[in-house]
Amino acid sequence: MNAAISGFSLGLSLILAIGAQNAFVLKQGLKREHVFLVCLTCAASDAILILFGVMGLGIIIDRAPWLMPVMRYGGAAFLILYGAKSFIAAWRSSDVLQQAGDIRAALLPTLLTCAALTWLNPHVYLDTVLLIGSVSTQFPGERGQFAAGAMLSSFVFFFSLGYAAAWLRPIFAKPMSWRVLEVVVGITMWAIAYKLLSE
Repeated sequence: MNAAISGFSLGLSLILAIGAQNAFVLKQGLKREHVFLVCLTCAASDAILILFGVMGLGIIIDRAPWLMPVMRYGGAAFLILYGAKSFIAAWRSSDVLQQAGDIRAALLPTLLTCAALTWLNPHVYLDTVLLIGSVSTQFPGERGQFAAGAMLSSFVFFFSLGYAAAWLRPIFAKPMSWRVLEVVVGITMWAIAYKLLSE
């Protein structure tokens, strides 16, 4: 039980920081657009990565130094494009008004964007595979419970964020609120891209 609580606490502390995944889930929750599947995609992706970390995938990453730069530059390029898309949406009032309405984006592109924000971000691997994987070694015989606790934190956080966002919907009924959100999302994406490229 102690291992599970430790895993949950560590996982939650790592995921609480504002990042690309969180910003995307918040937007989907505000739009009430594919919320369940977006939350499930993020949480399940984290769970898979945590499992890999506990099983020792971090060793493979350590032995393949070329892998992290590839993910870093690929992730930065994606974040720059996604950030630009957010800035353009903020600039064009019609696009912002559409997003606040009932027009739903297609499911597959939404889930692919969600997956890309997860799997193309090297920081996700550092947190889930390397950090959680290495901390799990402090719980010999209880690594499964530690991993389960960390996985549970992802499910609790993403589903809470996705569905609690609906409470903010009245605020975002105004086009200006959507513009501000798009700008914040764009800045977040570009800030993470800058951080990736400056490492």
